[in-house]
Amino acid sequence: MNEFLRRSIDYANQKSYLDDLFRVYPAIPEGIREIDDSKWQLVEEYFQSKKNEELIKLLLKEFKIFPIKDPYVAYLRRDFSAINRNPKTVARLCGRLYELGLSEIYKRISEPKEINRQIGPMFRNWIKKGSLGLTPVTYEMFISNENNAILDGTDTELLLFAKKILGIPKEWDKGFDIIARFNKKYVIGEAKFLTDFGGHQDRQLEDALRIFEIKRMNLKKEVIPVAILDGVLYIECNKKMHKKIIGEYSEENIMSVLVLTEYLYTL
Repeated sequence: MNEFLRRSIDYANQKSYLDDLFRVYPAIPEGIREIDDSKWQLVEEYFQSKKNEELIKLLLKEFKIFPIKDPYVAYLRRDFSAINRNPKTVARLCGRLYELGLSEIYKRISEPKEINRQIGPMFRNWIKKGSLGLTPVTYEMFISNENNAILDGTDTELLLFAKKILGIPKEWDKGFDIIARFNKKYVIGEAKFLTDFGGHQDRQLEDALRIFEIKRMNLKKEVIPVAILDGVLYIECNKKMHKKIIGEYSEENIMSVLVLTEYLYTL
């Protein structure tokens, strides 16, 4: 088994893993979503006058969250013309809205973003603080010498660098969370925090493991792909995630962000 995968599993099962991980992924909900007063006044007007179609259209068009969960809502959001053609469905949804009342509708449409949806930028923000011992630098500074460095930039900029300088094929469409150079070796990494087993999270793991396809490419530089993964996959159990990383991917560079610094400085 890869040394740093083993260290990650040990860390998760023997140390204050979650407490330490919070420094990288501070799962703090954002404040409530701001609601435009003029749009909310229209909601109140349509609600009070029982204008069903206008109320549904307004809530679907102007607010990120629809206040009730219903399997028909997504269809209406993607095809507004269906609202006019399906009055019974609209009446049923509006009936549930009227039961909720205006105060509960306001509460629901102003709920903060789900924490899982905020996790993406956290790893990049952690890097920018110099947490890996280096402050990320611009493209110009990065290519000006061969010193240890971390490339700063957007997803698009990192991908362009990988294609232009490292030789990643043009058809590769997957972004990277980190591109770094240590001891003249280039490290390309993807970071994910897998919060539970099954479904979407299993697919997220599969998506992250695609990074190892880079090993089969004929590149211009020495490139090391790394999957910087955290969460439930390190729990020693019989779940698909754990079995995958200790089985067919056991020799790959899979590791927790908490051992990443040590890994980079051993290259």
